[in-house]
Amino acid sequence: MEEQRDSLVILWATGDRDVALYSAFMYGLNSKLRGWWDDVTLIVWGSSSKLLANDIELQEHVTTMIEAGVVVEACKSCSDHFGVSGTLSNLGVDVKGMGEPLTSYLKEGRHVLTY
Repeated sequence: MEEQRDSLVILWATGDRDVALYSAFMYGLNSKLRGWWDDVTLIVWGSSSKLLANDIELQEHVTTMIEAGVVVEACKSCSDHFGVSGTLSNLGVDVKGMGEPLTSYLKEGRHVLTY
């Protein structure tokens, strides 16, 4: 597998709104806009999927991130559990099984930051 030394994956798994706004989203967006990392991926995992689907301000931030070139993916199993897969897909989030992609990211040597 090709090593991804300049790729960042942010695994956002908490339902804490402040962590989303002032940690995961702030760092993720600035990382892309300022060129700190070539590739930035945000993974919406666990209770973060429910929070995102029910918070308009967070949705606006995610839309901004996508427009800036951040890849946003969500765990389908998690979002199905909370009944929000359709909402996340409509935001432009790539909703899919994330076990294999996350494992690949780790094996490729991408840097993973967890919130």
